[in-house]
Amino acid sequence: MLSPTVRSELADELARAEQNQVAVPPLVDRYPDIDVVDAYEIQLLNIQRRLRDGAQVVGHKVGLSSKAMQQMMGVDEPDYGHLLAEMEVFEDVPVDTSQYLLPRVEVEVGFVLGKDLPGEDCTEADVLAATVAYAPAIELIDSRITDWKIGLADTISDNASSAGFVLGEQRVAPADIDITAIDAVLTRNGEVVAEGRSDAVLGDPVIAVAWLARKVATFGVRLKAGDIVLPGSCTRAIDARPGDDFHAEFTGLGSVRLRFA
Repeated sequence: MLSPTVRSELADELARAEQNQVAVPPLVDRYPDIDVVDAYEIQLLNIQRRLRDGAQVVGHKVGLSSKAMQQMMGVDEPDYGHLLAEMEVFEDVPVDTSQYLLPRVEVEVGFVLGKDLPGEDCTEADVLAATVAYAPAIELIDSRITDWKIGLADTISDNASSAGFVLGEQRVAPADIDITAIDAVLTRNGEVVAEGRSDAVLGDPVIAVAWLARKVATFGVRLKAGDIVLPGSCTRAIDARPGDDFHAEFTGLGSVRLRFA
């Protein structure tokens, strides 16, 4: 467990790293005693800082939602980060790659909430009842930790490696599609670079969203109507390079595009 002073210093480090695009050494190497609570508090310090500067929370993302990633990190549950309005990017506007350190993209089935979710007692049934639509999505991830050499506390402190997100135009009601059987194919410059299926996310992305609602409630946060939730990637993360043009196609859910200048 770290002191409040050290948490604040590490939050400042990560904020400067994001602003200046200069990575910092892994926190877990320098502070072996850092734990998950420290990491979430560091994340929250930077989110609160950005809210004071006028940012707006528009949702959350779940990370480490595949069993393979959890095993790699030595954990038995996912993690989460905040999505801010300023992090949204758009299909028709190329992203400036120079804003990031080592950007990568992930393919996800986004949830758009039509009602507030319960907190610590949230169930999968609650998630389905509150979700107004699924949407094709690509998450842009980045790490302010040198060369993506991250441990669990590193990525949580770093807002779960969040950097941006884009939603495609199509919206499908939960009753109209099987959320566990959506195939996804990602191409980069016309070449297939990743394939996956929605049930790669804990067997059912709805489970990830219910977990998220319960988890954030322990930090005094609720998922609200209008929020966007990214439950985790259907595919492995793919490096993004200047000039890359990504296109993700989902069976029954449409497509989404992300271009880099």
